[in-house]
Amino acid sequence: MVKKIEILFLCSVLGSSLYAGNVSEAEGFIGLEVGAATVQGDVGSPIASFAEKDYKGNDIEFGLRIGAQTEEWRTTFTLDFYDSSDDDQNIEKGFLLLDYYFLNDNDSKLKPFVGLNVGYANYESYEIDDSGFLYGGQAGFVVGMADTIELDLSYRYSLSNSDVLDHAASVTFGLNYLY
Repeated sequence: MVKKIEILFLCSVLGSSLYAGNVSEAEGFIGLEVGAATVQGDVGSPIASFAEKDYKGNDIEFGLRIGAQTEEWRTTFTLDFYDSSDDDQNIEKGFLLLDYYFLNDNDSKLKPFVGLNVGYANYESYEIDDSGFLYGGQAGFVVGMADTIELDLSYRYSLSNSDVLDHAASVTFGLNYLY
């Protein structure tokens, strides 16, 4: 329990101190995301032959995001929802994402990034309900479409410390409004 609290505290400090020196330069944003996700976890079923350990399911996920960014860094808080009625896997994820824009050219509309994520997830299947921490990484790029609109394409992979959820991965398309 202490280790989990330390991880949350570290992420909060990193996320808030990232912009402490550059508060006037940071841009805030809010957005939506949708993606193709793969979730690997235990699946229960009223039909005993369907129950399976480490079942890999694929479906669509969607989410909301809010954050702030500078020319080099971006911090995002994301809430994602995955609900697969085909195999009865449901997961709600809350993430703190920290991304670094590399190959940063102020004149370019294309900004590639790599980053780390940490979060918490609630995983449900038939007669299974478990929660745990998520941690992993992501990579992608952001394309500036206008002064206040950005498109985001990324791949996110996260491991879990839950007993029933192994990992979640997704290719995500996001639309951000800068303010």
